[in-house]
Amino acid sequence: MWLVAQFPAPLEGRSCLGWYMAPGSKARAALAVLREDLAGDVFAPGDPGYDAARTVFNGMIDRYPAVIAQCADDADVVRAVRFGRELDLHIAVRGGGHSVAGSAVADGALVVDLRRMDEVTVDPVAEAVRVQGGAVMGRLDRAAQACGLATTGSRDSATGVAGFVLGGGSGWLDRAFGPAADNLIGVELVTADGERVRADADENPELFRALHGGGGNFGVVTALTLALHELPVFSAAQLRYPPPYGPEVVRTFREVIRTGPDQAGGAVVYLAETEPVCAALVTYAGGEEGLRKVVGPLLALPHAAEIVGPVPYSQAQCLFDVPSGLRNHWSAECLADLPDEAVDAWCGCAEGMPVPSRSRQLLFPLNAAWVVHPVGIWADPADDERAIGWVRSIRAGVRPWATGAVPLNLVGDEGPERVRAGLGVGNALRLGKAKRRWDPDNVFRFNHNIRPL
Repeated sequence: MWLVAQFPAPLEGRSCLGWYMAPGSKARAALAVLREDLAGDVFAPGDPGYDAARTVFNGMIDRYPAVIAQCADDADVVRAVRFGRELDLHIAVRGGGHSVAGSAVADGALVVDLRRMDEVTVDPVAEAVRVQGGAVMGRLDRAAQACGLATTGSRDSATGVAGFVLGGGSGWLDRAFGPAADNLIGVELVTADGERVRADADENPELFRALHGGGGNFGVVTALTLALHELPVFSAAQLRYPPPYGPEVVRTFREVIRTGPDQAGGAVVYLAETEPVCAALVTYAGGEEGLRKVVGPLLALPHAAEIVGPVPYSQAQCLFDVPSGLRNHWSAECLADLPDEAVDAWCGCAEGMPVPSRSRQLLFPLNAAWVVHPVGIWADPADDERAIGWVRSIRAGVRPWATGAVPLNLVGDEGPERVRAGLGVGNALRLGKAKRRWDPDNVFRFNHNIRPL
């Protein structure tokens, strides 16, 4: 990359630290102009605040971008993208910074940081919400809830809304309201050429279709508009069981979902406390009376603790929140069905959980399928091998029943084959054509990358 070429070789393992810009260089002059023109802040290696600006949710990520542009508005995004193109820089986009792969930052790249662009504007009459590209899910949930409305959101309130929606978006409400991408009404973005465009069903419809699951491959999303749904009351049941009851809990939960209404969702979870603890979470887009009818079979099983009743949706969205900066490794597998043999295999994997830690092992419905989602979260780098190995062992344990499909929002960088599996072969071809139209140079590559055809 041109900007990198202006610098001496980086220090080992620290790809930007110690770099400088030679006086009179094109890169130095362009950076000076960017600092002057941007309403937000610009950070380069050595600047105060640079190290704080490059950190992301996953504490395992330690990368050194060439430049971080913290944009204050759409015009800043245009300026930043044009700066990156002038210097032939690849561009990473930071919204929530919650990707387990750390795709919001990249060594030697320009980071377009949208965190200052986090406004959420609810239109209760139209039952729609406009969300800027740097907003996180908790901000959206609270704003919509104040109007008695909601949309399908992530299972962690710190997740960036844009990345979540563009990647498909599965949450507690997807059985009731559809996945997040199905609620997408319109998108505003800055293209790889530094142009502002809008995509919806009428304007740039092929781009709009590509943004339903195509992720951040097609530009910097500065805002999106989502449909909202009436949700005056939300309820949840949280139940804990002795570990030996795990298989019976899963089989009962399976029937609760199979026979229950679309308002019901949730997951069975193993939590990594002093020993793996089995828990069931049943969510319900409605009141406590309806929830209790659904959750009755789970309440009938011997359990150690229960909480059943109405809860603000925005609060339920925080149940699985963890602090930023811990070490993370996640993955997922989709199962077309959940036979008893798969249940036993999944439950047996909990014995290898790294305990105590923040790790958790989830199983939840996704339309007609089931998703196995191991989430390794720990603090000590000495536990890296054990925690990552446990995540991989769960994928291996359920592989006989796996379809090969994968919800890409729930995995890190697992290679191009997994990306194609997540998109589907036909979709991958269509998205490759859209990539050729909107980003032929693959400028936006720090994601589940779709190469231009």
